[in-house]
Amino acid sequence: MSTLTNSTSTVSDTASLERQYEELKTLIGRFAPHDGTHTTAISSLYLYRSSSPSDPVPGVYEPSLCVIAQGKKLVMLADESYVYAPAQYLLASVDLPIVGQVIEASARAPYLSLKLDLDPGLIGTSIMESDAATTSKHVPASRGISVNRVDPGLLDAVIRLLRLLDNPRDIRVLAPLLLREILYRLLVGEQSSHLRRIGSENSETQRIARAIQWLRQHYAQPVRVEDVAREACMSASALFLHFKAVTAMSPLQYQKQLRLQEARRLMFGEALDATTAGYRVGYESPSQFSREYSRLFGAPPGRD
Repeated sequence: MSTLTNSTSTVSDTASLERQYEELKTLIGRFAPHDGTHTTAISSLYLYRSSSPSDPVPGVYEPSLCVIAQGKKLVMLADESYVYAPAQYLLASVDLPIVGQVIEASARAPYLSLKLDLDPGLIGTSIMESDAATTSKHVPASRGISVNRVDPGLLDAVIRLLRLLDNPRDIRVLAPLLLREILYRLLVGEQSSHLRRIGSENSETQRIARAIQWLRQHYAQPVRVEDVAREACMSASALFLHFKAVTAMSPLQYQKQLRLQEARRLMFGEALDATTAGYRVGYESPSQFSREYSRLFGAPPGRD
């Protein structure tokens, strides 16, 4: 009898998720009618559509929740690969330089996804208000990105947030409530400890987040690890250890990624030549800039 009950429950949960994803596809498809990135009336919510697989695209993931309604995506962090699709979500807890690529999409079944930026301050408040608060003051650092299973409760809250786009006058009052519910669903889910690292002032992840913000502000300047460690209130050795645990790279490797991504943005967005872009982001040697650019993006800056 117990086996039959469990089997029936599993079938019911699967059918419920399928219905939810059909609605999610419909909503994203309506508010993202053509390929590209779409802002919405909810300032922290972005929608994406692609009718074909994409080239690798570099960028920086800020703390965010990413959900795919249709298709599949590959995210590269340093030498690590993360693939996610419907029934999964990607959670980023700190600013991470990544390379993203849509790997499954077609005109008949376009890639459809959303990204919801997460406010670390609101996460901290939600932790204090919920039973998910950790009893330990020490929260060890771990990788700042993860792929996890979606549960129906989280997906339902995300769908109700998207429905508000049909009723803009309700957004000001109801969107903050739904954002808090989404955070709560994450806090009681399988990645609750991961999310606590974003909002806990006592965590190494939060200290590394401060170091990352400092690097993002000073990426074009010569940087010493000791200076970054001071900003994070850590020793240089502790910074190196925890920084690599969170970002999969050292502080100087992280700085290099920021420099190269900004140089590429300057070349594409502001039409700067390669030499000028390299100097602008802190490179003193055009040949070194060209070598490192080619290593990251697969082609020399002159070709781009």
